[in-house]
Order: sequence, then C-alpha cells, then structure tokens
Amino acid sequence: MKYNTHFLTPLLVVGFLAGCAHNRPVTSQERPNSAAAQPTPTKAEEARFYQLGRLAKESVDQGKMDEARGYASELLELLPKFPKNWNYGNAVQDGNLVLGRIAVQEERLEDAKRYLLEAGNSPGSPQMNSFGPNMSLAKDLLEKGEREVVLKYFESCRKFWRLENGRLNQWSLEARTGKIPDFGANLLY
Repeated sequence: MKYNTHFLTPLLVVGFLAGCAHNRPVTSQERPNSAAAQPTPTKAEEARFYQLGRLAKESVDQGKMDEARGYASELLELLPKFPKNWNYGNAVQDGNLVLGRIAVQEERLEDAKRYLLEAGNSPGSPQMNSFGPNMSLAKDLLEKGEREVVLKYFESCRKFWRLENGRLNQWSLEARTGKIPDFGANLLY
C-alpha cells in the first residue's frame, strides 16, 4: 500500500505536538498569570456591572446616600474583572463621582477631592469621549470653593474627551474667576 507522505507528515506533526501539550505537566511558573490577574466575570456580574453606575447616580440624586455608597463601592470592586470592557471608563468615573458627592454631603472635602481626581483617571469610554464626563462632583466642589482640584480634573478630562469643542477652556476660565460654569447636560450623564 502506498501512502501520500506529503499529506501525512503535517498531520503526524500536529498530532504529536497536540499530544505533547496535553500530557506534559505544567509548573506554576509556566502557567499564565493573566487568569489570576484578570478573573473571568460571569454573565450576572457583567449585567450588574452595567447597572451599578446608573443605580448609584440615581440613589445619590434621590438622597439615598447609604444605597448610593453601596452601589458605587460594588461598582469599583468589580472594575478588575472588566479592564477591557467598553464600560470600564464609565465605571471608573461613576463610582468615584458618587463616592465624592457623598463625601461632599458629609463635609469630607479632602476625600471628595481625591475621588474627583480618581474619576479623572478614567481612560474614557465611547460616551465620555464624545459627550464628555459627568461634572456633578466638579460643580459640588466649586460650590465649596475648591477651584484648584476642579481645574486639575478638567485637565485630566482632555486626555479622552475629543469632542469637547472648547468647553473645558471656557469652564476653566469661569472657574478661575470664581464662577460656576453652566455644565448643562454634563450634569446628567
């Protein structure tokens, strides 16, 4: 019987390599670290991840601070599971803004300022890159006279807000002169 070795040789090599991969023990040093560093989220966690920002913002707007704190904290705790998710930047922003707004209400201005700067560390998102970030905490802090931190926040927003059309410059100018800008829809996102 005559065999076509041209066809069989690649199959034998692939089979041999596949067999070796399954039978060779893997040491802890050879295991990929990415699985431990980035746990795989469940579908329920993903659905929750998408809901928490809205729930946290609605709760703080309704004066339900404990509820808002719980939602925002849970959202920030879920962040490590979603580093490549389109909503990651929104979650960074929303969780920190809500905790910052709560801190303002509780007269913990240093905490509020820290949360504002953390919100500015967001990498952005499809929504934030287009429509811009939520400015509710910036407004709260301007009302307390905290201009410098708000100006830093505006600068950090420049890295992702591509379609800001001069708003950050205008708001910065107004904030420097002691005014509170009209943030319009940027108080609602």
